[in-house]
Amino acid sequence: MGNASAFVIIAIGIASLFGLWVIFYFIPVGLWFTALLSGVRISLLQLVLMRWRKVPPQVIVRNMIAATKAGLKVNRDEMEAHYLAGGNVGSVINALISADKANMSLDFKTATAIDLAGRDVLEAVQMSVNPKVIDTPPVTAVAKDGIQLIAKARVTVRANIKQLVGGAGEETVLARVGEGVVSSIGSADSHKSVLENPDSISRVVLEKGLDSGTAFEILSIDIADIDIGKNIGAALQMDQANADKNIAQAKAEERRAMAVATEQEMKAKAQEARANVIQAEAEVPLAIADAFRSGNLGVMDYYKFKNIQADTNMRESIAQPPNTSHKDGIKGGKK
Repeated sequence: MGNASAFVIIAIGIASLFGLWVIFYFIPVGLWFTALLSGVRISLLQLVLMRWRKVPPQVIVRNMIAATKAGLKVNRDEMEAHYLAGGNVGSVINALISADKANMSLDFKTATAIDLAGRDVLEAVQMSVNPKVIDTPPVTAVAKDGIQLIAKARVTVRANIKQLVGGAGEETVLARVGEGVVSSIGSADSHKSVLENPDSISRVVLEKGLDSGTAFEILSIDIADIDIGKNIGAALQMDQANADKNIAQAKAEERRAMAVATEQEMKAKAQEARANVIQAEAEVPLAIADAFRSGNLGVMDYYKFKNIQADTNMRESIAQPPNTSHKDGIKGGKK
């Protein structure tokens, strides 16, 4: 009997402790008392309803206390709505406090819109107070004299609170700055003028208003380094000269091939003419024989013809230049 009574007492104690835990969980009296001491007016019923709405009371009350101590007036319903929308209530409240201390104009609605847009609103406020320096990658451009220049720029920006929602990011700013540097160097008559006055690039780029439509405000653009690259103009001229040379060689080869073809054609025609002459000469004896048979040519006429032919051959041999090898052989014999 005594053991049963002890078991009942223990069970009642455990149930009582569980009941107290449930009561204090759903009715956070300690949190309500802390808020009351901090000057935040909120009822226990609202804290209980937060539990039912799946909103942690600690998050709302803690941030309401921080805002109240900083002198800001915030609305509890708006904070709950922002939490239920997936926002970071703590980041928004800290951003509002930082903006108020820096005398910046930032309301709760704008801060929550920035936070829900996926941007860090507290970092944006800090960047507005403390500007950020962005180093651009090396930008390659060519001046009008054909010399390549490689420039590195350092861009100082601060966040533009009004453009954080829907404004372009750092990548757009870097792309626009790179485009401005290329345009400025490309419009220079000589690379020497750019090296002598690198601030001219910054001045031209700043005048273009590159921060339009972005989430940043460009404060300054400084050229950190300029290096000389290749002589693009000379390389292009060399490539053009090589191309012209190859074209000229191709045309010359074409003319040579045509000349060779013409020469071979003329040789073929000469061979054809020789063949015609040989053919004609082969018909001479036939014609002589036919003349003998017909009585148009006598024996004496034939001998006169042979004598004339022998005289012609002799004159041709006398008219020909002396044979060098023959002379050398004679000289060698004399020796």
